[in-house]
Amino acid sequence: MNINLVKEKLQNNLNKKVIVTVYGMRNKITRYEGILYKTYPNIFSILENNVEKSFSYNDYITGDVKIRFI
Repeated sequence: MNINLVKEKLQNNLNKKVIVTVYGMRNKITRYEGILYKTYPNIFSILENNVEKSFSYNDYITGDVKIRFI
């Protein structure tokens, strides 16, 4: 998967509802539900309850972060 394709896909889906699943250490899974808020050169962010949460494109490519559009 190419990082430029990921950036383009997210740019095209700004302001849409998403569920972001983060797979952390020791089998810890965290889910965030919010709106795809902004994209930056190295990260993207969602807005959940007026709090901005940021994730890197590399984590998405490696599978540590998964995005599902609602």
